[in-house]
Amino acid sequence: MERMETSSASGRHGTGLAAAWRRAWRLPLVILHILAGMLEALWLRARYPQAHPAIAMAKQRWYLRLLSLLGVRLRVTGAPAGGAMLLISNHVSWLDIPVIGALWPCDMLSKAEVAEWPVIGWLARNVGTLFIRRGSGEVSRKVEEIRERLAGGRSVLVFPEGTTTDGRAVRRFFPQLLAAADQAPVQPVALRYRDHDGDFDPTLAFIGNDEFHHHLWRLLGRPRVIVDLTFGAPLPADDDPKRLSERAREWISGQL
Repeated sequence: MERMETSSASGRHGTGLAAAWRRAWRLPLVILHILAGMLEALWLRARYPQAHPAIAMAKQRWYLRLLSLLGVRLRVTGAPAGGAMLLISNHVSWLDIPVIGALWPCDMLSKAEVAEWPVIGWLARNVGTLFIRRGSGEVSRKVEEIRERLAGGRSVLVFPEGTTTDGRAVRRFFPQLLAAADQAPVQPVALRYRDHDGDFDPTLAFIGNDEFHHHLWRLLGRPRVIVDLTFGAPLPADDDPKRLSERAREWISGQL
């Protein structure tokens, strides 16, 4: 019995011979996929303006293929409302971006450190990602940039917690960025990560001092990751960011 439990835990957490085999075939495919994405990004940027639908469609295809290679399966409830909107989500992992981006074309607001990540940072910079440095006083400028994109018909995804959590609960939202939604609807999105048996697993989170390459390595060894993604009803535009953030946070918390 003890041996069976150990085997089950090994599979769940991406260790053992089976995990080594999954990494052996997944890692080269992921590397090739990233390189292909870089080439496609260069070609698209040379041919189309940043807001062209062809770029948005290419991003969605790339995200979907990446999730497939990583063994990520989506269980979706609800649907994107459509049109330009501000998407607000709880934040568990760097995977949140391809998970949501695979279902609806949107630009992302990400921490500035991501822009410096090897390869991934280059891709992020070339597909319209907005970057913000925490504690830098950039919020007002980023609010205006988000407003411009919404006015131009592009949706934007933000994570108002400002950091990742293990997914058990939602931290306090920082409402300042939601000031950009005074002329656009807000759609809350709730994310919950589960292991291949469908059980909640906080070890899937990308938190604390975890390094990207360590997290990716663990992920490559797992049989499957299930992400429950729930789209809420759009919240009407509101000129009070604090009130809007409280409503969005309350709804997301209720889905976890």
